[in-house]
Amino acid sequence: MKINVEPIADQELKPLYQDASQLGFGRIFTDRMFTMRYTDGRWTDAKIEKYKNFSLDPSACVFHYSQEIFEGMKAYAAEDNRLLLFRPEQNVRRMNRSAERLVMPAIPEETMLQAIEELVLTEKRWIPKAPGTSLYIRPTMIAAEPFLGVHPSAEYIFFIILSPVGAYYKGGFQPVPLYVEDTYVRAAVGGVGDIKTGGNYAASLLAGYQAQKKGFSQVLWLDARERKYIEEVGAMNMFFVFGNKLVTPALTGSILPGITRASVLELAAHLGLTTEERAITIDEVIEGIQTGEITEAFGSGTAAVISPVGSLFFQGKDYVINHNRVGSATQKLYDTLVDIQYGKAEDPFGWVKVIGEL
Repeated sequence: MKINVEPIADQELKPLYQDASQLGFGRIFTDRMFTMRYTDGRWTDAKIEKYKNFSLDPSACVFHYSQEIFEGMKAYAAEDNRLLLFRPEQNVRRMNRSAERLVMPAIPEETMLQAIEELVLTEKRWIPKAPGTSLYIRPTMIAAEPFLGVHPSAEYIFFIILSPVGAYYKGGFQPVPLYVEDTYVRAAVGGVGDIKTGGNYAASLLAGYQAQKKGFSQVLWLDARERKYIEEVGAMNMFFVFGNKLVTPALTGSILPGITRASVLELAAHLGLTTEERAITIDEVIEGIQTGEITEAFGSGTAAVISPVGSLFFQGKDYVINHNRVGSATQKLYDTLVDIQYGKAEDPFGWVKVIGEL
């Protein structure tokens, strides 16, 4: 694919962040973005251009019928100045699965990977080098055809934006409290809970807002039918350690198939843990915490990689896991996975892709 790169004068470039500790997440964006458009049954006009606002008709399909999908991934600066991506082909494949579910056009895998790599290389001055920092990558597709009516759009915009992000754990790798939600639901089997579309996250906002007002980091969702089975946290997949066994809810169609989730399962088996994907009830979890059978719990996702869970609040009672301390399995999985992502440790799985140098 030919990608046109529009020049930007030096005086138009944004100043770089001065303090990596103040980066936060998703608030600062680089100078450029990638865009291409789908019209007349094909993708055209691929370019890297100045980061700027879109102009869309008020009746654009994305505004009224939520035909939109996205992905989230990161680029990492290795200590030897290699520029690394972590399993980018998995993000590309998942995005095309999301597109199929929402009747949106697929993008050839090699085209999307090329766009991601060329944009990251063009904007590599923005990649932070402080420990725990990275460059967040957000590929997105929106329906752009102007109309009112419930049917798929015939026009789409695909774009990629980049954001330098700070270390997730500013205060150290500490457990977080979760609120178990048994009133609202995030997604149902047969719906779109297993793809990355904005509607899933919009559905989680009210419960998440209420939980945060009560002092909890995030919501742990239960299934939509019986409010009985563990599903996922709003931005993470969920894991429980039963002795030497790592258990996570099976992918039944309402849980996002996380790339970090899949990586944790492979890595855990490599490190000698037994892994299991199955239905887990909230009653089993509560009993496991009370008896000590569950020794650790954590979530996994792109932003945090692994987030230890110190307690669950369910139906008016707090259940503390491992004395609210990080467990040894959680710590080992986190340290090993992060070291692989940053090129510090051997990568026996071939997950890391080198795309250039800083």
